[in-house]
Amino acid sequence: MSSRRRILQSLFCCALLVVTSGAGPAQDDPDGWKTPTAPTRIVGPIYYVGTYGLAAYLITTPAGHILIDGAVPVAGPDIVSAIEAAGFKPADIKILLNTQAHFDHVGSLAHLKQVTGGRVVVMKGDEGILASGGTTDYLFGPRAEYHFPAVKVDEVIGDGHVVSLGGVSLTARLTPGHTPGTTTWTMTVREGGQSYRVAFAGSTFVNPGTRLVKNPSYVGIEADYRRSFALLESLPVDMYLAAHAQAFDFHAKRERAKSEGPRAFVDPDALRQAAVASRAAFEKLVAAEK
Repeated sequence: MSSRRRILQSLFCCALLVVTSGAGPAQDDPDGWKTPTAPTRIVGPIYYVGTYGLAAYLITTPAGHILIDGAVPVAGPDIVSAIEAAGFKPADIKILLNTQAHFDHVGSLAHLKQVTGGRVVVMKGDEGILASGGTTDYLFGPRAEYHFPAVKVDEVIGDGHVVSLGGVSLTARLTPGHTPGTTTWTMTVREGGQSYRVAFAGSTFVNPGTRLVKNPSYVGIEADYRRSFALLESLPVDMYLAAHAQAFDFHAKRERAKSEGPRAFVDPDALRQAAVASRAAFEKLVAAEK
């Protein structure tokens, strides 16, 4: 698949389209959002433990573990099973993070909090969405099909906050627009004498129905999106790990990693390209509104 085609596909797969363990998705789940898949170690302490179509990332440390995202509500037990299949205990997860407070990324967060006992740490702007189970979301609040079990937030953070555990540190970068508190998490890991700069990127897709200019969906949304594009286009990254598997060609890279190891996931320009493509789509929407 060409780089441009992959980027365009990633933009569309990030739309909230309700999209099974096996080789791939079933007919009633075409994007594999509810389909279990085997866990995969990506690099160092980072494991993919999500569904076929939606990412969840386990970051392991000697002092306990960190989990980023939780896919759709029904995926909770499968994420727990994937963590166990990777050789780790869910009860050892101490911190629960997210990239964006939408049902396809935090849907199982309440279940995961109950199972693990982990603390939920969220960027300012998304705490109310989690606490309301999605009913206060600026776009999907009125739509019950996009709601999820409400989550008690333990800590609200701001841009640049560092989460540390067992010698591992992740930095929270505010990349708002998709939700007011959409977050891109960055960290550096080492393996085989090589350092890798990793970004767990929040979505920059503009969901259909979002108002950017006239009667904006929330005050400042246009400026927020522009801030996010600028940051993501400039962020130095070796590995771009997205919230949707398709967005970074996860399944093809997982196959290549069997022979290439972590190098299969190295793509220094992928995040910038994705941000540039998102910006172009965004500008067309802004122009149409004006």
